[in-house]
Amino acid sequence: MTNLFNYIERPSPIHRLTGATKLVCMLLWSFAAMVTYDTRFLALLSIAGAALFLVGNIRTKDVSFMLGFTIVFLFFNNILIYVFSPMHGTGIYGSCTYLTSWHGRYAPTVEQLFYQLNYILKYSATIPVILLFVCTTNPSEFAASLNRIGISYRISYSVSLALRYIPDVQQQYYEISKASQARGVEMSKKASLLKRLKAASNILIPLILSSMGRIETIANAMELRGFGKHKKRTWYMARKFRISDYASMAVSLLLFITALVLNHINNGRFYNPFLNH
Repeated sequence: MTNLFNYIERPSPIHRLTGATKLVCMLLWSFAAMVTYDTRFLALLSIAGAALFLVGNIRTKDVSFMLGFTIVFLFFNNILIYVFSPMHGTGIYGSCTYLTSWHGRYAPTVEQLFYQLNYILKYSATIPVILLFVCTTNPSEFAASLNRIGISYRISYSVSLALRYIPDVQQQYYEISKASQARGVEMSKKASLLKRLKAASNILIPLILSSMGRIETIANAMELRGFGKHKKRTWYMARKFRISDYASMAVSLLLFITALVLNHINNGRFYNPFLNH
């Protein structure tokens, strides 16, 4: 079964960080990547993000589906950017350097390719950190950490349930898919893409119905146990912040500040190597 978003329990320094720490680090890291188009900084974040996979003991095959989906999305997105706005990069960087003797609307320019490189780097800088957060954060411990930093335990528990329910939905989809194939519905690679999509869409109705039933069961169980009656609650998975947590948040904050400083140095979000061209 393909693993989409699921906690993977393994020994690593990232797993030992609290859920709140990883959330703060992910947000600061993502904001740092979003606020700037400095190629040097985005490349640094991309390399660091890939290195964190090794630190977190997460293998590529663990997140192969999401990585493959991201690559396909980036490929088509870059094509559409070039189709609808082939001169966007020249407008941003204020110069136009053609790579061929042909100077038409869709003639490739160094500036446009450089802009689209930065676009790719933005994704490669943020996606690994998001995947790491999901794969290394225990939902129950994450809820406890959110409550510890001041978020209502009702909201914290809702987030925990959502994260814990994703693997259950995957398992249900897998079981319904296998049952459909046992009845003669072809969903393997032997069938055409259209037939596979149609068969997959037919699974959605029983999947939604079974999910609604589970939601009602959980809601009734929480109501019977008096969930939400008191203003506070205790947590079995609660952990205190340690030095590594504070250090991780400090590094992430430093990255965010660095992005803001680079915007000031570059007189804008874009690093322009063609300024003196």
